[in-house]
Amino acid sequence: MARTEFGQAVRLWRDRVSPEAAGLPAGGHRRAAGLRREELALLAGVSVDYVTRLEQGRSSNPSAQVVEALARALRLSQAERAHLFRLAGLAPPGPETVPAYITPAVHRMLDRLTGTPVAVYDACWTLLVANPPYAALMGDPSGWHGSRRNGVWRHFLGPGSRARHTPEALRAFEAALVADLRAAAGRYPADQRLRRLVAELRADSDRFAELWDSGAVGRHESARKTIDHPHVGPLLLDCDVLTVEGGDLRIMIYTAEPGTEDADRLALVTVLGTQALVG
Repeated sequence: MARTEFGQAVRLWRDRVSPEAAGLPAGGHRRAAGLRREELALLAGVSVDYVTRLEQGRSSNPSAQVVEALARALRLSQAERAHLFRLAGLAPPGPETVPAYITPAVHRMLDRLTGTPVAVYDACWTLLVANPPYAALMGDPSGWHGSRRNGVWRHFLGPGSRARHTPEALRAFEAALVADLRAAAGRYPADQRLRRLVAELRADSDRFAELWDSGAVGRHESARKTIDHPHVGPLLLDCDVLTVEGGDLRIMIYTAEPGTEDADRLALVTVLGTQALVG
C-alpha cells in the first residue's frame, strides 16, 4: 500500500469538508475550516489514534470496511472513493458486492432533516450513517463495529433495539428481515461479508435458521412503533422505510403526529441528544 499517499489523500479531503457539511457543530476556535481528526474518527467509527497513524503513513492495510467508512465520512465522489480504495491496495467495490455508497443527494437530505431521526442502511441492513436525532432516539451507534452495525445481527444475536413489538408484529418484522437478507444474498452472491453474516446467523440463532430454511417471505412497510426511550419514556412514532433506486439503500425515518405528547417527547429527545438526562 502507498501508505504516504493514502494518508495525504485522507488529510487533503479532511481539510475540505466543513463540520457543518458533515452534520457537526462548528463551535470553538478552528485553525482550519475542515474536519478535525477527532471529528473524522467519530464520523467513520474509528479511533483518533488510528486516523493519525493513517495520515502519517504509520499504519498499513486498512480494511475495506474502514476505507468505505472514511470515504463516506469524507463525502467522496464515486471516482474519489475508488481512488482511495486503490491507494489502500484494495479493489474498489464492484456490482457484485452490496452497495455502500451514499449519494450527494442523500447526504443533502440528511443535512436538511436536522430535527428528524434518520438512518441509512445498506441492502442487508448494515447501518451506514445515522444523524444525531436518530442516535439520540435509538442509541448512539458510534461504538458499534463489525456485525454490531447490522440490524439483523443485532435483532437475532445482539441486544435488539428500543422498539417494542407485539407478538404478531414481531413475527412480521422477523420475516421481513430474513426475506430482505435472502433477497440481498441473491442479488450479491459474491459478497463475502454478506455470506459470512448469513452463516453466523444460521449457526447461532435457531429462530433465524428456522425462518431462513422455511423460505420466510415478508416486506418492510410503514408502521407505528413504540420506542422505549430510557429518559423520556415510550414514544409512539411512525416509521417509514424509503428505498433509494439504483443504490439499494434503505432510509429509515421516524416522525411523530404533530401536536401530540409523542411529538413533544421526540423534540425533547432531539434536544437532549445522546446525553443522559440529569436531575
